[in-house]
Amino acid sequence: MANTLVMGKHTLTLDKDGYLLNLEDWTEDVAKLLATQLEIELSPAHWEILALIRKFYQLRGLSPVMRILVKLVQSEFGPTKGNSLYLLKLFPESPARIASKIAGLPRPVNCL
Repeated sequence: MANTLVMGKHTLTLDKDGYLLNLEDWTEDVAKLLATQLEIELSPAHWEILALIRKFYQLRGLSPVMRILVKLVQSEFGPTKGNSLYLLKLFPESPARIASKIAGLPRPVNCL
């Protein structure tokens, strides 16, 4: 069963887990609303991770799982940010899953 997200005059369709069904519906305002629902206030640090995984999705056609996310962030931003603890501070519980949801991407495969 699909859920919806109301953005002004627009109603966006979400899957049963709250991920956007139409990736083209994503905007920064949608990201802010999704983050607010998850009780996350987006900072510049969040935005750089969101931009990175959206770029990864455009190149690979899939959302990164945690191990790949850590390596991706480490490669792009260095070891200070490219580790699980840093990502958990930004996206609690499951960084790959939460970041993908806010970035408007599908749920990562094999991500609980």
